[in-house]
Amino acid sequence: MRIVVFGTGPFCVPTLKSLLDSDHEVPAVVTRPIEDAGKRRKTLANPVRETAVDANLVVLDPQTCNAGEFIEQLKSFEADLFFVCDYGQIMSRDCLESARLGGINLHGSLLPRYRGAAPIQWAIYNGDKELGVSVIHMTPKMDAGPILATEKKLFEQNQNSDEIELELSRIGIAAVRRAIQLLDAWDGNSSIGEKQDPSLATPAPRIKKSDGKLDWNRTAIQLVNQIRAFTPWPTSFCQWKHGKQPLRLIVQKASVVNIETNAPAGVIVAAEKNLLAIQTANGALSIERIQPAGKKSMPIADFLRGNQLTVGQTMD
Repeated sequence: MRIVVFGTGPFCVPTLKSLLDSDHEVPAVVTRPIEDAGKRRKTLANPVRETAVDANLVVLDPQTCNAGEFIEQLKSFEADLFFVCDYGQIMSRDCLESARLGGINLHGSLLPRYRGAAPIQWAIYNGDKELGVSVIHMTPKMDAGPILATEKKLFEQNQNSDEIELELSRIGIAAVRRAIQLLDAWDGNSSIGEKQDPSLATPAPRIKKSDGKLDWNRTAIQLVNQIRAFTPWPTSFCQWKHGKQPLRLIVQKASVVNIETNAPAGVIVAAEKNLLAIQTANGALSIERIQPAGKKSMPIADFLRGNQLTVGQTMD
């Protein structure tokens, strides 16, 4: 098949490389335009662009993939199929129909759960142990097409979102292969894949920095899952109320610890040597690695040596 790839982020890269090593032909890669990160004027990373350039592929980066002129350009590649993953734009019907078989999308969840921009992070946040990927035959409605293939895996409860995302991107290769084989044998008219049940759909909206604030009225295990989900971005944070100016703390690793106490949520219940524990709605959260504002990441023992935290103080 002639497969045009649409992608920007790292989740797309393993399957893109797999397609380049296969019998399929990749005549072009479509990615987001070059952007800068703001004040420092650093160019934002685009691993798909980097992979495509290294492979001497044609790289296209329209402001919108749904513009009439760009769709005409797409048609010139006479693609059998579009492979879309971690791209960042919703494709219109006209755009999808410019390939003979339309498009397939590799999505980082077991659809219809976690439709949206951040499926892996929200699955971890909610404490899911089994995560997976789905390949859908695309429709203009986000993540709503029939499911052609899935892959599942059980993950350890100490893995962060970046580690899990990398593993899911790799198991996505097999799911995409199966989906392509299914479409290759398709007559183009009969129903294909498994229809999604809209009643089972759950949202996975784009994550905001404010989502990282630790709410001590949640349980300790819920906060551990949040920290895992939002590491390395947008991070999970709290504030140590001491003196006139609270100190912002990014919590990078934590676990649940059982401490018998009647302290309300948000109160420090242990602060000694290598143990800092804060009471939650159920259980205490033991902070194991932390990054104070303006400083480097450090083990909690190092932080405690330089800061006088005491039982009874409050975290916000």
